[in-house]
Amino acid sequence: MAHTYTNILIHALFSTKDRQPLMPREMRTDLYAYLGGIIINIGGKPILINGTTDPVHLLFVLPARLALSDFMEKLKANSSKWAKERVRRFAWQTGYPAFGVSQSKLGEVTSYISTQEEHHRKRTYQEEVIALLKKHGIDFDPRYVI
Repeated sequence: MAHTYTNILIHALFSTKDRQPLMPREMRTDLYAYLGGIIINIGGKPILINGTTDPVHLLFVLPARLALSDFMEKLKANSSKWAKERVRRFAWQTGYPAFGVSQSKLGEVTSYISTQEEHHRKRTYQEEVIALLKKHGIDFDPRYVI
């Protein structure tokens, strides 16, 4: 798409299925690099990927040619396949929350994602997701925030 210029910053997060702690520290470095490679291969730009033993947070530039849902489907499917080769019962949760990020808030979101271990000592993934959904004014059904 010649003459198309975008900077669509997205903060997305998702967890392992049933919130199983399937991403030990020694696996995360490789998984995050793999996720970054997928993002590049489908035309995006990874900015930061971090998480804990079950959720992962991603900050990336969404390519103009892909809908977020298509982007996330490719990202989760390909990374799940890779992870299953290392942890047989590995699977991602269905769905994901994702939020647009203003360029002016990039530093704040980067700092937040960088300190996930600290955040998860203070509150659960569910509490974190609910707080983010509320902050962004997104209506949700608490039964589906797992």
